[in-house]
This record gives sequence, C-alpha cells and structure tokens, in this order.
Amino acid sequence: MDKWLAAALDYVPEWIGFQMRISEQPGCAMAIAHKGKVVFEQAWGYANQPRGQELTPRHRHRVASHSKSFTAAGILKLRERGKLQLDDPAGKYVKGLHPGVAKATVAQLLSHTAGIIRDGKDTGQWTHRRPFLSAEEFLKELTEPQPIEPNLRMKYSNHGFGLAGQVIEAVTGEAYNKWIQREVVEAAGLEETRPDVPSPKGGPLAKGHSSKWPLGHRITLPSDTSTHGLASATGFISTAHDLALFFGQLSPVAKKSILSVASRREMARRHWKVPHSQIERWYGLGTISGTLAGWDHFGHSGGFPGFITRTATIPAHDITISILTNAADGWSHQWLDGTMHILRRFHQNGAPARKTADWTGRWWSLWGCFDLVPMGEKVMVATPGLFDPFMDASEITVGGRDKGRVTEAGGFASFGEEVRLVRKRRRVAEVYATGSRLKPEAEAIKEIKGRYE
Repeated sequence: MDKWLAAALDYVPEWIGFQMRISEQPGCAMAIAHKGKVVFEQAWGYANQPRGQELTPRHRHRVASHSKSFTAAGILKLRERGKLQLDDPAGKYVKGLHPGVAKATVAQLLSHTAGIIRDGKDTGQWTHRRPFLSAEEFLKELTEPQPIEPNLRMKYSNHGFGLAGQVIEAVTGEAYNKWIQREVVEAAGLEETRPDVPSPKGGPLAKGHSSKWPLGHRITLPSDTSTHGLASATGFISTAHDLALFFGQLSPVAKKSILSVASRREMARRHWKVPHSQIERWYGLGTISGTLAGWDHFGHSGGFPGFITRTATIPAHDITISILTNAADGWSHQWLDGTMHILRRFHQNGAPARKTADWTGRWWSLWGCFDLVPMGEKVMVATPGLFDPFMDASEITVGGRDKGRVTEAGGFASFGEEVRLVRKRRRVAEVYATGSRLKPEAEAIKEIKGRYE
C-alpha cells in the first residue's frame, strides 16, 4: 500500500468516530478497497440502538439502489454473451406493456431515460403502508403510458429497473434472484451479498432506524421486508466490504472483473447529466458519477426505510469507498465526500515526515477541538466537526522538535503565530497554539467541570 494511503487510513476512523458522536447516528459501517483488496474496514455504533446491540462489519445492510448496479452488470454480461443488445426494446422480451413502454430500450431502462413512472401511483411500500409490488403488480402499472417521452431527460425509475429485471428473467429463463446471485454476485467472489431477503448466512441483518424527529427519539424499522418483483431495483442486502470489492471490479482499471473492460467503460461513462441539481452528477448504466475536488468517481447510493448508503470508485487511484448507515437520516453521502477529501489531501501532501510525526492528536478547549494531522513536511490543523475537516485548514511549519509556526491560514485565523508542544515524560501532553492552551479530552473535561460546575 502507498504510504500516503496508509497515513490517510489512520486518520479516517478518527474523523468518522467524531462525526458519529456529534451526529448521534445509530450506526455506520465502512470499507475501503485498493487494487482489488479491502485495506480498511470498521463499524461504529449500533445494529439495534434501543437494545444496545453493537454494529459489526459483518452486519448486513439494506443497500437499496446499489441493486441497480448489479442489475446493469447482469445485463452487460448477457450482452457480452450475445443474448441481447442495449438497443433492443423492452417489449421484445416482456409482453403486455403499454406500446410506449414496450418501445423503451434496454439502455434507456439502465440509464433512467425511458420516461417510466418512478415508483407507481401508490408509493406506500416506502413507508411500510403496503408491501413492495410483485412482478405482476408493477407490470400491470406499466400497461399505462409513461409520464414523459423517452430520451427527454434523466428521470429516475425503480419501475424501470424492475422491468430490467424482467428482461433478465425472459432472456435467461430463470428467476432474477437465482440468476443474478450465481452469475454476478458469486461470480464476483462476494460472500455477504444477496439480491433480497433472507440475509446471507454468517452474519446478522442490521436494523434500520427512523430519524430522530418528529418523535424526539429513534425507533427501529423492519429491515427484513422483501422487495418481491422490485429486487432488481432496490432489494439487495450487502456489507461495505462486499460493495467495495464489487464496485472496484467495475472500474475499467480493475485487473479482475466479471465484465470486459469495454462493458465496464460503458457502465461507468457519463451518459446523461442529472437535471435540476446544484451538484453536477451524471448517470451511466446503473452508475452515478461526478467529480469532487478534481477526482472523478462513479458508484451508486441507496435509500431504504431506515438505511442510507453510498459507494464510490475513484478509477485514477483504484480506490473504492463504501459507507453504510442504518438510519433514515444517515450521513453516508456527507461522510463519503469527506473521506474523499481526506484521501485527496494525503495524496497531495504525502505521509508524515519524521520531524512532523509527533505533531498529531485531538486537542480540546472550551471552544471544542481540533486535530493536528501531519502530512509530509507540514502539519494540518483539521476541524473534525466539518464534513471536509481540511476545509480552509491552517498549516503549521515545524521549525524544531516542539516548535512551529502557522505559515498558511485564512484572514481571520492566526497567520504567522507560534505553536509549540509541551511534553511530560517525553510525551506530548499539551499544545500551545497561537496563545491558546489545549489539552487531551479527559483533562479538558476535568478543567471545564472544575471551573463551571
């Protein structure tokens, strides 16, 4: 592993752990893969918060629309075998559709440009007011015309990916769940993934949780709900470990994959821009892509009652990040972006030099805390409460073993001022930063309580 990546992986859990504290999220599981191997994996919080059940990396999550990437991979695998073409109309394989829906191509289904209704006229399955639709039920809804014409714009549709699952069944002559499990999940070497309940053996299924409001507290939500005919759109159960491996295999630079390089490029490339969005994102074939701080990435996200999840692959560095949260207001999107910011900073600045290695740790005062994070020849002053802990971060240049100076800072910060370490028994015990005395958390708590309580 590159030294910069190893150094970054030392800081990522420190930051996520702090984010878990301030967000009061029930649980979070995370994995990072590099060059086809999982190099980091950890879980925080609870699989069932009211019961105090600890979350582990082996707990499965409902990863919802990550399912679309598995389905798209299955379609591309069938195309490689000559079983179908992306320009084939859906009506070639699935009968009884409205003529407009029947003309929608396989590619349009996978890129959300078929114009098909998103979740049907009654979306109660997303609030536990009704079960998820069977194949017969959602196909009946597709006997009606789609809300808009195909190829007008990207318009997300779970029904469209449900139809893609039916295309797979028609082409293979097998049930979607059975075929996709064998030809995609198991072929990719994934052991903790299934297209729907029941959960894979060897690990429990985490509970979903509501948001804290409007009740003022969280409640657990059923996580073992079958998605029936919509498994190809939203049914999958997995771990961050398996998702990091799978999406890493979808990268065009991956050495191992169930798909050819050409198919992977077709899945990951930017087909349609996501309209009416302040964040520039694109949809490919079962993938979402974008650029963050100069790093291009692709992957997918998922939302299921009580779960918010996201995975992203950065092809230029052969890195995949997967973050799974088990709450309706989970912060997986913010934490994945923050993790990418952290990795980018370490890639830019490098692993700590010998003279900066002691300039580390979390330091507290009445105003909260900051992290000293050594990178290369300098020390970054990170704010762990931010989604990007290095946003506008001051930088310290070390001039001696325990002396440094702020050599980069914003106009409202303490540019040019002194920072020094205070040691006790050779260990750093306090930090004097630009006139402020900072302590480890336990000592700061003791001081604050002694003064104010």
